[in-house]
Amino acid sequence: MEALYHQSNKHVHEVQSHMGHLETADKQSVHLVENEIQARIDQIFSNLERLEILCSKEPPSKRQNAKLRVDQLKYDVQHLQTALRNFQHRRYAREQQDKEREELLTRNYTTNGAQKKILDVANMLGLSNTVMRLIEKRAFQDKAIMIGGMIFTCVVMILVFKYLT
Repeated sequence: MEALYHQSNKHVHEVQSHMGHLETADKQSVHLVENEIQARIDQIFSNLERLEILCSKEPPSKRQNAKLRVDQLKYDVQHLQTALRNFQHRRYAREQQDKEREELLTRNYTTNGAQKKILDVANMLGLSNTVMRLIEKRAFQDKAIMIGGMIFTCVVMILVFKYLT
């Protein structure tokens, strides 16, 4: 049991050192390091199953201490497994963000196509560019007159309310 425990503990320390390499690994080798870490974690879990069986076969005086050591090892391995999953999740999110950023950078942005469509329809109807400019100028003038009329009406209403009440 002791040899298997020490072997498993050694694997835990190796996985911890590999987790440090995982942060500095380049994009091509990160998958290889992740796979190796996962394989070692799986091997440690299988060793832990055998250690639990061997723990129950220990003499009663040593059983409690052996079970405590195995539980501590299991706790450490579960934390390593969680750390690996968190790293994979962060890497996946980062890859998604990079992919979305690339899509945004390659997307062609155009101006509002509504005005262009209106001009195309007007040209199909036979209206010249000068007539279209006159229509746009008239629309601007109409908007200015409307806003001026609204302001004038509000001023008249305020004056009537102030002086007649």
